[in-house]
Amino acid sequence: MSQLSRIQRICDANGISGFEDEVVQAIREEAGAFGRFDEDCLRNLYLHRTGNQKDKPVVLLDAHTDEVGFMVKCIRADGMLEFIPIGGWVPSNVPAHLVRVQTSTGKTIPGIVGSKPPHYQSEAERKSAPDIASMYIDIGASSIEQVLRLGVDVASPVIPEATCIHQENTKLLFGKAFDCRLGCTTIIDVLESLHGKSLAVNLVAAFASQEEVGCRGAQLTARKIKPDVAICFEGSPADDTFLPAYQQQTIVGKGPMLRFIDSKMITNPRFQKFALDIAKKFDIPVQKGVRSGGATNASALHLSEQGIPTIVIGIPVRYAHTHWGVSSLDDVQNSVRLAEAVLRELNAQTIATF
Repeated sequence: MSQLSRIQRICDANGISGFEDEVVQAIREEAGAFGRFDEDCLRNLYLHRTGNQKDKPVVLLDAHTDEVGFMVKCIRADGMLEFIPIGGWVPSNVPAHLVRVQTSTGKTIPGIVGSKPPHYQSEAERKSAPDIASMYIDIGASSIEQVLRLGVDVASPVIPEATCIHQENTKLLFGKAFDCRLGCTTIIDVLESLHGKSLAVNLVAAFASQEEVGCRGAQLTARKIKPDVAICFEGSPADDTFLPAYQQQTIVGKGPMLRFIDSKMITNPRFQKFALDIAKKFDIPVQKGVRSGGATNASALHLSEQGIPTIVIGIPVRYAHTHWGVSSLDDVQNSVRLAEAVLRELNAQTIATF
């Protein structure tokens, strides 16, 4: 399967936090030729690379499978669904969008996040910020009984509706769940590129669940694998549409972003320098990021065991945590190039210096 087809399949899959089953199955089918799988009760999926050998340092390749979404909280008598957010949402981005409501059989039905038309809003309502608690999802039902017959109930997952589109002339991708399905596909691409090749390190990919609700999956993956170092792949919020040019550090199309700091991690400076030196050596475009907010699975990974040197390779995503994101296929490809080059150059002696 081509890189683009893999991206479209995995990004389009349904998988809000805690309900990543469809994504996990797609990854199993896409990456099964490159190693041995196992799984834990949190639906973290592990892929141990074919060719791993004893007495080599272990590199954990991390990405999370979940996406932000919603969950049905209760059903109104008129068939409308009240819901809660899963992951971080700006409430004003939620109304009037199409969603997929997952039924008890795993299928989905369309719904629209209802909103009061401006014709009926008071002046105070028009000026105030919307509140998710006042919103509802309309699936075309008119009673609780009809909702239940459709297979929807309390706690049904709700997924943003979007289908991945590739704009060939700009090489841009439009779609949902780029945070962090692009990280998942990047790991698979890296494993495919390195398949059958000799390395001085062992590779274990961990496709972690529930990152969007507190990096929960990564807390287990690090304890299970006990890696010597980790590379966290993330769909990083782009800043190129609202910051002045001199402040922009995560620009779509300018390469992966290596962040030095965010709200929950100061990146290991020695591992970071190693990655930046590799990028320079192989002429791979990268961006340097200093972030005061946000966090990734690296926040859990780098504090595990006795401390795990960890870097973040961030693929820029415009409009992260909305129904639609925009990313560059070039950035995905350069993330693959960077990770592959880092893994080829890593060995026990270098890791000891971190």
